[in-house]
Amino acid sequence: MFCIIDNSTNPYWNLAAEEYLLGREISFFRLWQNEPSIIVGRNQNTAAEINSSFVEEHNIAVVRRLSGGGAVFHDLGNINYSYYCNKTEGGPAETFKLMTVPIIDTLADLGLKAELSGRNDLLVDGKKISGNALYYSHQRMLCHGTILLNASMQNLSASLQSRPEKFFDKAVKSTRSRVANINDFLADTLQPKELIAKIVSHIDFGSYYHYSKEDLAEIDKLAQEKYSSYDWNYGHSPKYSFSRCKKFPSGLIELNMNVENGFIKALYIQGDYFFSKDTSNFCKQLEGCSLDKRKIVEKLNSLPLDDYFYGLSSKELCQLFIT
Repeated sequence: MFCIIDNSTNPYWNLAAEEYLLGREISFFRLWQNEPSIIVGRNQNTAAEINSSFVEEHNIAVVRRLSGGGAVFHDLGNINYSYYCNKTEGGPAETFKLMTVPIIDTLADLGLKAELSGRNDLLVDGKKISGNALYYSHQRMLCHGTILLNASMQNLSASLQSRPEKFFDKAVKSTRSRVANINDFLADTLQPKELIAKIVSHIDFGSYYHYSKEDLAEIDKLAQEKYSSYDWNYGHSPKYSFSRCKKFPSGLIELNMNVENGFIKALYIQGDYFFSKDTSNFCKQLEGCSLDKRKIVEKLNSLPLDDYFYGLSSKELCQLFIT
């Protein structure tokens, strides 16, 4: 496995590099940082996740990533790490457990006990200091995460939209009360370069990788044509006659569909769920299906739901289609 420590802090370029490196038949471990930006999950409704007025006023970039999960705020007080390799055995839970070991070991060296909690979070003293996500492409896998070192909690809270359906009770806590920086727990604060060096010491890699001219040209092209485009980052959502949003233990799912004469004519699903198969393929297979509950259940049971919505049962998903 090669190690990459990126100097670029351009979020469009960095997200383009994710896709490019995933497509190489080489294993990489990469550490990188972004200028202030919001990175939204692959299937999220961008407009519903961000505080657009704050984002525009502060010139915060908004970029969609390949993987599922929720929107996250990045700045130079945040460190990102990524693995690009062949698929591992087991599901997302096993992969997250394996891939976060170097981060947990690094924090242990600092005297902090971190634990993997929930779907994909690393916690210290009950506070979230890291979130992780996965993306599969054929036999390749991207597993990446954020590490809050000294990020601006004020900007983090202000830039992300608080969606009430994400919470089970009425006592909605602010974002800042649920997350924390690593430096909050340390007597002597760390700089990003220091933490990066400590993480690298816990990674078993062969040598450092340096981008070739061809690599840079391909990443530049992806950054310009895809990751900086409105279509990729916001998309053009058509109008629908029916919509429903529900929070499940496995993630938030927002369903929009157009129904004509009792049949699904168009279907679009967004959310912060994890997946290994493209949601658009699932939607296409439901188009033309009758909205009769038995037909919906029959269709859902015929599909590999765990690939499209990890951890969600057909009974739960049916709740979105049928009241």
